[in-house]
This record gives sequence, C-alpha cells and structure tokens, in this order.
Amino acid sequence: MPSGYGQYCPIALATELLGERWTILVVLAVMDGATRFSEMQRAMPRISPSVLSQRLRSLEAAGVVVKEERRDGAAEYALTEAGEDLAPIILELGEWGQRWGRDLVNDDLDPHFLAWSMHLRMNTEAMPAGRTVIEFEFSGAPDGIPRFWIVSRDGVVDLCIKHPGYEVDLRVYADLRRFIEAWRGFRSLRAELRAGRIRLEGPAPLRRGFPDWLLLSSLAGTTRRRPGRERSISRRSRAHGAR
Repeated sequence: MPSGYGQYCPIALATELLGERWTILVVLAVMDGATRFSEMQRAMPRISPSVLSQRLRSLEAAGVVVKEERRDGAAEYALTEAGEDLAPIILELGEWGQRWGRDLVNDDLDPHFLAWSMHLRMNTEAMPAGRTVIEFEFSGAPDGIPRFWIVSRDGVVDLCIKHPGYEVDLRVYADLRRFIEAWRGFRSLRAELRAGRIRLEGPAPLRRGFPDWLLLSSLAGTTRRRPGRERSISRRSRAHGAR
C-alpha cells in the first residue's frame, strides 16, 4: 500500500487504497462477475499479471475482497460487505465519467475490453432459441483489425477470442471508434445500421433482430455534458432521431 496522506479525513483514508491505478477497475471487474484471475485479465486486458496480483492483495488486506480456494485448487474472489458498499459509489463515478470524462483518444479504443463488456450486456431473451454465433470484425483499431465471437446458447453467453468452432450465424463489420460511440450511447445504433456504417451479414431475420440483442453500455442513457466531440455527436444523433 502506498504511503498515506497523513490526514484523518475519511476521503484521504479511502483514496489511500482506491486511488491506486487499476484498483477501482479491479473492484468493478469483481462486481461484474469476474471471480477468477484469468477472468479479471480478460475484463482488464491491459493490466499486467503482477499489478493485478498486487491490487488483489491490497484489496484483500483492506477487507474489500475475499479469496476463496475451491476444491479443484482454483482461487475465486468475491466482494465483502465493504466491497458491496463500494458498488453504488463506483456506479456514480461511472455516471460522472460518462457526463464529464475526457473525450476518447485512439489509445482508449481497446477491442478486447469492448468484447468483454458486450458479452455481459446481451439481451438473451430477444435472441433466437438454441445457439447463435456472432462474429465482430472492426477496422480502425490501434492494433490492426481485431475479431472476436460472442456465442449465446439458451441464455448463456460466452466470449471467444479464437474461432469457437461453430458456424457463424451473423457477422458485424464496423469502424471500432464508431461502434464504441454507439455502444456508449453517443450515436444511435439503429441509425448507424440503416446508414450502413455498421454492416451486418447474415439471414434477414437475424439482421432485423440484432439491434434488440445489444443492451448497450449500462451508462448509455446518461447524457454527455462535457463540451467536445462526443457531446456534439450525441446532440446531432438526438436531433436526427427526432426528425
């Protein structure tokens, strides 16, 4: 744990732990159901294993998470009462970030984080019965053209970074930044699909149903207030949608 602020202020005491880089995102990952080390790495693709281990140890020592050993030898993490108390605070912080955080730059466009976020926010009730395999391919990514697959089967959703071995039912092609802006609610997903800027390839019933399959970011309904590119995009999108 880093050196303290030397203040009895509760905010200072809280930020001694939570102000470390990655710490809040580790708590968020556990909140979202990433209970194993490997799952947390998928939820936070850019965190190093050593840093993740350090943050988990700090959170354990602070009583925010608890580590449980399974019979098969695997370790799982869960939030304690103190960790659960952080949930509404982190969600409010996310709302503030949606309203007032800086605009995205190219280095923020992490397709692996998008993939993890999307597989947690699929509206399985709107998806066809049985197995549905969706392939996503993006241009404009910092590391080339990434591809991943989301597989839904009877309400269970899996994320695959490698081909899952099943026939693909629907393919999605888009510019990564544009898709993320739609995911965050700054652009209308349906408008992007109508204009062909997000392109679908597959049977017509699946293409028609696709917009209902994505629940989008949980913060997509939060209005952008910081002046800049993203607020301008959001306002134009709402204006076009009202016509």
